[in-house]
Amino acid sequence: MQYRPSDLINLERYPIHRDGPARAALLAGVQEDLARDGCAVLKGFLTPDGIAALTQEAISVADKGHKSFSRTNAYFTEDDPSLPHDDPRRQFFERSNAFIAADNFAKHGPLRQVHDFEGFDQFIQDCLQEEKFYRYADPLADVIINMADEGNGFPWHFDTNNFTVTLAIQNAEAGGAFEYAPGIREGEENFAEVKRVLEGTSEKVTVLELEPGDLQLFRGRYSLHRVAPLSGDRPRFVAIFSYVEEPGMVGSVTRTKQLYGRTLPIHTERAGKRADSYID
Repeated sequence: MQYRPSDLINLERYPIHRDGPARAALLAGVQEDLARDGCAVLKGFLTPDGIAALTQEAISVADKGHKSFSRTNAYFTEDDPSLPHDDPRRQFFERSNAFIAADNFAKHGPLRQVHDFEGFDQFIQDCLQEEKFYRYADPLADVIINMADEGNGFPWHFDTNNFTVTLAIQNAEAGGAFEYAPGIREGEENFAEVKRVLEGTSEKVTVLELEPGDLQLFRGRYSLHRVAPLSGDRPRFVAIFSYVEEPGMVGSVTRTKQLYGRTLPIHTERAGKRADSYID
């Protein structure tokens, strides 16, 4: 079935492709939310038909998801015995979920129809107010779906990408709240506050309940965040659109293998060429 973006995106409520007062007001609200805590949500961004189409597409490729079960810290690094035992880099948690890589989604399928809509990238860039703004060049990770089943979740972590845009497609029957500590390592690693978040003593954590069809903009490279464990028979599907500050950026070999179970030659070719120095 052929989908048009207007069938999938609620363009009456969110005229992201059309300059004018309505788009300007929308941008102002999103920019205010992002300035406050690095997170903004556009409720009901998808139409009901859009939710149904993306749900069906996710179900159709669910068997392609790479499931992983491991213990990780917030930085996806190995343990370092030279650090104090209570250092956040030495705090490891169970991680269990699955990522459906970008190369499983057809160019004319509903997920890429949303991503490739003429006004989508420009709207996201205008929301973030970033001059340096590029699609993530990783062929496995520019647009993916995170899939999680009962008992799964994603423990506290920082994103590899500077800007992440997510689209809620299907919720589990219970659980799966998005929790985040806004901007706690913007400008520095801030290990002391990270430690408090991991211990459950930080007052900086916000809990967000997303519904199918909601579009979220999030600065996850600087904000520690997690997805709470799920329950029930229905899997949780969330699409992830990734944007970065430098052209040609891809994931590291280690991180890509962790998330997708495989790498491509481009990951080895561009290893070590990140533009920032944060722990990955």
